[in-house]
Amino acid sequence: MDWIIETPADARKALRDVISEVARAVVGYEQTIFDFMVALSAGEHILLEGVPGIAKTTLSKSVAKAMAIDFNRIQFTQDLLPTDITGHNYYNQLTKQFEMRKGPVFTELLLADEINRAPPKTQSALLESMQEKQVTIEGSTLKLPELFMVIATLNPIETEGVYPLPEAQIDRFMLKIKMDYPDEDDELTILSLKNLFEEEPQSVMTRENVLQLRKLCFNVHAHRSILTYINGITRATRTRENVELGLSPRGGIHLLESSKGRALLSGRPYVIPDDVKAMAHSVMDHRLMLSPEAELEGLTAGGITESILSEVPVPKGDFGEVKKR
Repeated sequence: MDWIIETPADARKALRDVISEVARAVVGYEQTIFDFMVALSAGEHILLEGVPGIAKTTLSKSVAKAMAIDFNRIQFTQDLLPTDITGHNYYNQLTKQFEMRKGPVFTELLLADEINRAPPKTQSALLESMQEKQVTIEGSTLKLPELFMVIATLNPIETEGVYPLPEAQIDRFMLKIKMDYPDEDDELTILSLKNLFEEEPQSVMTRENVLQLRKLCFNVHAHRSILTYINGITRATRTRENVELGLSPRGGIHLLESSKGRALLSGRPYVIPDDVKAMAHSVMDHRLMLSPEAELEGLTAGGITESILSEVPVPKGDFGEVKKR
């Protein structure tokens, strides 16, 4: 497909096209696909939580296919080594020289499946790639593809044989998306379509289109009052008595970036408060570390986020107005 994404209206059309194509392989989950594209537009990473068998891998592969970007999957296990992710140098018996074998991290969309099944040292192999979009292999630093992003999956019901994700890594995921079971109608559709997972989506975008989306997302306008609103939400997480660790400055940036992405894919060139509210839980909940007392009282990160949103004053006005210097 040869077309240019130049306006928010174009971005909205691209979203509809991607959803339509992914529907060839996955029924439902339109909001999840929307969030995928928010993260892709912002050039950030996703933590995907859901029970086994709800098409997390199929959904990720289908989105990559619809956008014509490269896809690799790594199954994280207890015996997975950092070099299994990044790559390593090996001695070539034919050439009598050491050569580099690049790992699966060298792709555009990387699915880190069940990331918390690998020990912390292996998990940390992704830190540099997620933050710097580069990999260091035995002293040699190599750039990753420009479109590189990570989708990491977690299983919420399995507790044996898993390791907690370190705070530094959790903070690098812009969004945490929870995939629930499909609703009754969608599940009935799945049962009635015997060949559902045999049909592959067609590419409706190009790599160049994804870069165009990212440029548009960066240029989405955020009024000063929106920045103040996001700052107020971010700082409020750090003063709660029942929160041991609130949002970092990176968390605030991710709330802004995701709000811009939502505005863009909704067809708007500027952010409104509803964008911030809509993205708040996906950005904030996985970052908030509650105190033991809060957990004993039955409080949740989602509840804390909701209370903060209800307390921080919501700005009003013309959010599309660009202040002249």
